[in-house]
Formats: sequence, C-alpha cells, structure tokens
Amino acid sequence: PRPHPTIRVRPLTCTETRRGDQQVVHSLGDGAVHVSAARHDATFGFSAVFDAGASQEAVFEGSGMRQLVELATDGFSCTVFAFGQTGSGKTYTLMGPLAQSETQPASPALLGLMQRSFTCLLEQSRSRGSDLALSASYLEIYNEQIRDLLSPGPPCALPLRWSKTRGFYVENQLSVEFESLETIVSLLLQGSQRRRTSAHALNRHSSRSHALLTIHVRSRAGRWGPKHHPAVWVLQAKQGTLCFVDLAGSERVKETGSSGELSAEANSINRSLLALGHCISLLAKPRGKRTHIPYRDSKLTRLLARSLGGSGITLMVACISPSSRCLSETLSTLHYASRARSVTTRP
Repeated sequence: PRPHPTIRVRPLTCTETRRGDQQVVHSLGDGAVHVSAARHDATFGFSAVFDAGASQEAVFEGSGMRQLVELATDGFSCTVFAFGQTGSGKTYTLMGPLAQSETQPASPALLGLMQRSFTCLLEQSRSRGSDLALSASYLEIYNEQIRDLLSPGPPCALPLRWSKTRGFYVENQLSVEFESLETIVSLLLQGSQRRRTSAHALNRHSSRSHALLTIHVRSRAGRWGPKHHPAVWVLQAKQGTLCFVDLAGSERVKETGSSGELSAEANSINRSLLALGHCISLLAKPRGKRTHIPYRDSKLTRLLARSLGGSGITLMVACISPSSRCLSETLSTLHYASRARSVTTRP
C-alpha cells in the first residue's frame, strides 16, 4: 500500500481578509486542488481534498481514519501525521480548538481526528470484551531532544535506541493504560499543556516541537485448535499501534519575525522537516533505484522510519493556507504530499 495524502485547506483568517490577501487555492472536487496566482497555475490530485467548509467529522470519515483504527486493532502499525506551514491548521485538525480544557470541553462537532479515533477504538474494545488492552505514550521532539509529555516533574531528555527486533525506540518512556474516553482525553490534554508553544507573527499558538501520541493496542484473541486437538484453545496475541504525529510547522524566520530562542527553534524544526522530506523523496523512487535512506539524519525520521517506508500503514494530512501571502509554502507542501503518494510500504 501507499500513504494516502489528503489535503485540508483552512479558511482565510480575519487578519488575512483585513489586509486584502487573495484566495489562491480552490478545491475542484474528486480529490483535485487548483492553485492560481501570478506566474503560478497548477493542479494537484490526491485521495481527498477538504475545503474550508468541511467539518471535523467529514475529515474523519473521508480521510480513511476509521479504517486506520480498525487496522490498528487487527495488529498493524498505523500512523497519521499532519504537516504544513505554521498556522495552517495541523493541531486543529488532529485535536480541535486549543481552548478546550477539563472545565471547558470543546463542542463535540469541533473534536479532531484524535478524539474521534479514541471513541471508535473504545467502541471496538467494548465489542470485543476483555480481548483488547489499550495504553498510551506521548512524546515531543524539541530542539532534537526527546521528552516524555506524560511523566511528572520537569521534562528531561530520553535516549533513543536501536534494536534489530524493535527498530528505533525511546528508552524509559511512560506508557499509561486506559479503558475510558475520559482517561485518554485527560492524558491528551495533560501532555498538550506541557508541550512547547510560542507566539509569533504568523501564529499565536505555534507548536515549537513535533509531538507523537502512540496508542498501543494489544489483542489476546484465541481460537480452538485443529481437528486432532479440538479441545485446545490457541491464543493469538497481536500488538498494533496507532500513532498521531503533529509536526511543528515549517516557517521562514523573515516572515515570523523570530529572533533569539524562537529563531533557534525554527532552525531545528526546519532541519528535521528537511530530513523528513529527503527521506520521502528517496522512498518515492522505484525500489531498484533507491539509495540508502538516511533515517538517522534526525530524531524525527528515526522515530517515523517504520511508518514511512517499512511495515506501517500511513495517512498523511497536508494542511495548507489559501492565502496569496502563503503561496510559496503552500506549493511546497503540495509538492511534498505529491511525492509521498509514490512511497510503498509492506505492512
């Protein structure tokens, strides 16, 4: 299978409308998106395109997210990651509005892919009784350091290891079991509040780190043995994962007006996104023409190695702005997603 890049075009913001930005991105239907501006006229085709009027539910159902949840319960390694320019709507698509809290929950209609997936997963868990065990871990990669967002106390860097059986993994990360929607949503909020964010000229709540929330799905389904041992109950243990990756947005320091620590963070974000783009470009080549895939170039690509070109099933959500001022970043994101369509995996 190949990744299924889907495009989400956010609405023009009030600031963009006030300053007279033109809308240069238009959905043509049937998975096509058209970019038209001075010296630029291009059409791109994807699995699905969601325009500014698409609801959070429409994105969940139309992107194939429900099928991804079902595959995870069947023992597959599944990943969904949102990428795009800073302020393009990645975190909103995954999590819904940032104003939500335990005392002021978000409107159900605004909940993102994560909460809708949790509901779907728990419904499957209840239908299968005690066969399914669920746990969650939540990490961020900030300035090339991996931090646990669920561990109490001040954040400290965790080592990234390699083994032949597990591939790249994070040592000593906390994994918390859960059985209810309230528990996993509470863990999501707890981790998100500890994540590094800052305000700059393009985004009041800019994510300064890449965040990875992983749901581990352990299944202990069984079956009766073969005919000559019909009374033997054979356990068939499976372990699937469902990983949500909220990438920090690509940004140009000139546009964001960043300096000092913000500028250093931006350089770190852009380096890791460049490494991710390089891996995707090489993976998109035919298998016979591929060279070495440089997963070790960043912590992000190491942790996504299995999802990108190995045994995983991946959904990619590319978030873009329709504003004429963001044209170059929008085109870059669309080309990025187009390359990803050519990557094949062997789940």
